[in-house]
Amino acid sequence: MENSQESLFNQAMERYQSGAPVSDVIGDFEAITASTPNQSAGWTCLAWLQLLSDKNQDALRSARMAVKLNAQDPQARINLSLALLETGSKGVRDHIEFVKRILITLPDFEKELRSSLEDGLKRKPGWQSLLKVQQWLEL
Repeated sequence: MENSQESLFNQAMERYQSGAPVSDVIGDFEAITASTPNQSAGWTCLAWLQLLSDKNQDALRSARMAVKLNAQDPQARINLSLALLETGSKGVRDHIEFVKRILITLPDFEKELRSSLEDGLKRKPGWQSLLKVQQWLEL
Protein backbone atom coordinates (compact mmCIF):
# COMPACT_ATOMS: atom_id res chain seq x y z
CA MET A 1 0.00 0.00 0.00
CA GLU A 2 1.46 3.34 -0.94
CA ASN A 3 2.17 5.91 1.74
CA SER A 4 -0.79 8.24 1.11
CA GLN A 5 -3.20 5.30 1.16
CA GLU A 6 -1.62 4.00 4.35
CA SER A 7 -2.01 7.46 5.85
CA LEU A 8 -5.68 7.63 4.80
CA PHE A 9 -6.25 4.18 6.31
CA ASN A 10 -4.59 5.13 9.60
CA GLN A 11 -6.50 8.42 9.79
CA ALA A 12 -9.82 6.69 9.12
CA MET A 13 -9.06 4.02 11.74
CA GLU A 14 -8.09 6.66 14.26
CA ARG A 15 -11.31 8.60 13.67
CA TYR A 16 -13.40 5.44 14.02
CA GLN A 17 -11.59 4.36 17.19
CA SER A 18 -12.08 7.86 18.61
CA GLY A 19 -15.82 7.37 18.33
CA ALA A 20 -16.64 9.01 15.00
CA PRO A 21 -20.01 7.90 13.64
CA VAL A 22 -19.90 5.08 11.10
CA SER A 23 -21.44 7.38 8.50
CA ASP A 24 -18.43 9.72 8.86
CA VAL A 25 -15.82 7.06 8.07
CA ILE A 26 -17.48 4.54 5.78
CA GLY A 27 -16.75 6.69 2.71
CA ASP A 28 -13.06 6.69 3.59
CA PHE A 29 -12.97 2.90 3.57
CA GLU A 30 -14.93 2.78 0.32
CA ALA A 31 -12.26 5.04 -1.18
CA ILE A 32 -9.46 2.94 0.31
CA THR A 33 -10.82 -0.30 -1.15
CA ALA A 34 -11.44 1.35 -4.52
CA SER A 35 -7.90 2.68 -4.75
CA THR A 36 -6.09 -0.32 -3.19
CA PRO A 37 -8.38 -3.29 -3.86
CA ASN A 38 -5.78 -5.87 -2.79
CA GLN A 39 -5.48 -4.53 0.75
CA SER A 40 -7.40 -6.94 2.96
CA ALA A 41 -7.50 -4.68 6.04
CA GLY A 42 -9.47 -2.07 4.11
CA TRP A 43 -12.04 -4.66 3.08
CA THR A 44 -12.24 -6.00 6.64
CA CYS A 45 -12.94 -2.54 8.01
CA LEU A 46 -15.42 -1.72 5.24
CA ALA A 47 -17.34 -4.94 5.90
CA TRP A 48 -17.55 -4.10 9.63
CA LEU A 49 -18.85 -0.60 8.90
CA GLN A 50 -21.36 -1.95 6.40
CA LEU A 51 -22.61 -4.43 8.99
CA LEU A 52 -23.01 -1.62 11.51
CA SER A 53 -24.95 0.33 8.85
CA ASP A 54 -27.26 -2.62 8.03
CA LYS A 55 -25.83 -2.82 4.50
CA ASN A 56 -25.68 -6.58 4.82
CA GLN A 57 -25.38 -7.59 1.15
CA ASP A 58 -22.56 -5.08 0.67
CA ALA A 59 -20.95 -6.37 3.86
CA LEU A 60 -21.16 -9.93 2.57
CA ARG A 61 -19.29 -8.96 -0.62
CA SER A 62 -16.69 -6.95 1.30
CA ALA A 63 -16.14 -9.67 3.91
CA ARG A 64 -15.75 -12.33 1.22
CA MET A 65 -13.13 -10.16 -0.47
CA ALA A 66 -11.29 -9.64 2.83
CA VAL A 67 -11.18 -13.39 3.50
CA LYS A 68 -10.15 -14.09 -0.09
CA LEU A 69 -7.22 -11.67 0.27
CA ASN A 70 -6.22 -12.87 3.76
CA ALA A 71 -7.82 -16.14 4.81
CA GLN A 72 -5.82 -16.10 8.07
CA ASP A 73 -7.40 -12.87 9.40
CA PRO A 74 -9.76 -13.79 12.27
CA GLN A 75 -11.55 -10.41 12.17
CA ALA A 76 -12.30 -10.92 8.48
CA ARG A 77 -13.73 -14.34 9.36
CA ILE A 78 -15.86 -12.82 12.14
CA ASN A 79 -17.18 -10.20 9.72
CA LEU A 80 -17.95 -12.86 7.13
CA SER A 81 -19.75 -14.94 9.77
CA LEU A 82 -21.83 -11.92 10.75
CA ALA A 83 -22.63 -11.08 7.12
CA LEU A 84 -23.64 -14.68 6.45
CA LEU A 85 -25.93 -14.63 9.49
CA GLU A 86 -27.41 -11.26 8.56
CA THR A 87 -28.18 -12.40 5.01
CA GLY A 88 -29.40 -15.87 5.96
CA SER A 89 -26.57 -17.52 4.03
CA LYS A 90 -24.87 -20.81 4.79
CA GLY A 91 -21.28 -21.47 5.85
CA VAL A 92 -21.05 -19.75 9.21
CA ARG A 93 -19.80 -22.78 11.15
CA ASP A 94 -16.55 -23.15 9.16
CA HIS A 95 -15.55 -19.56 9.89
CA ILE A 96 -16.45 -19.79 13.58
CA GLU A 97 -14.43 -23.00 13.90
CA PHE A 98 -11.47 -21.27 12.24
CA VAL A 99 -11.63 -18.40 14.73
CA LYS A 100 -11.88 -20.86 17.63
CA ARG A 101 -8.68 -22.54 16.42
CA ILE A 102 -6.96 -19.14 16.21
CA LEU A 103 -8.01 -18.36 19.78
CA ILE A 104 -6.40 -21.60 20.94
CA THR A 105 -3.14 -21.04 19.05
CA LEU A 106 -2.97 -17.26 19.58
CA PRO A 107 -4.57 -16.58 22.98
CA ASP A 108 -3.41 -12.94 22.90
CA PHE A 109 -5.87 -12.34 20.08
CA GLU A 110 -8.78 -12.92 22.47
CA LYS A 111 -8.40 -9.45 24.01
CA GLU A 112 -8.50 -7.78 20.59
CA LEU A 113 -11.51 -9.86 19.58
CA ARG A 114 -13.37 -9.08 22.80
CA SER A 115 -12.72 -5.39 22.23
CA SER A 116 -14.07 -5.61 18.69
CA LEU A 117 -17.22 -7.42 19.78
CA GLU A 118 -17.79 -4.92 22.61
CA ASP A 119 -17.40 -2.07 20.12
CA GLY A 120 -20.00 -3.67 17.86
CA LEU A 121 -22.49 -4.02 20.70
CA LYS A 122 -21.86 -0.47 21.86
CA ARG A 123 -22.44 0.93 18.38
CA LYS A 124 -25.32 -1.43 17.58
CA PRO A 125 -26.94 -2.47 20.89
CA GLY A 126 -28.77 -5.78 20.89
CA TRP A 127 -27.13 -6.94 17.63
CA GLN A 128 -28.47 -10.49 17.58
CA SER A 129 -25.98 -11.94 15.09
CA LEU A 130 -23.06 -10.55 17.06
CA LEU A 131 -24.50 -11.92 20.30
CA LYS A 132 -24.72 -15.37 18.64
CA VAL A 133 -21.12 -15.20 17.44
CA GLN A 134 -20.00 -14.06 20.88
CA GLN A 135 -21.82 -17.01 22.45
CA TRP A 136 -20.41 -19.51 19.95
CA LEU A 137 -16.90 -18.25 20.62
CA GLU A 138 -17.61 -18.39 24.36
CA LEU A 139 -16.39 -14.82 24.87
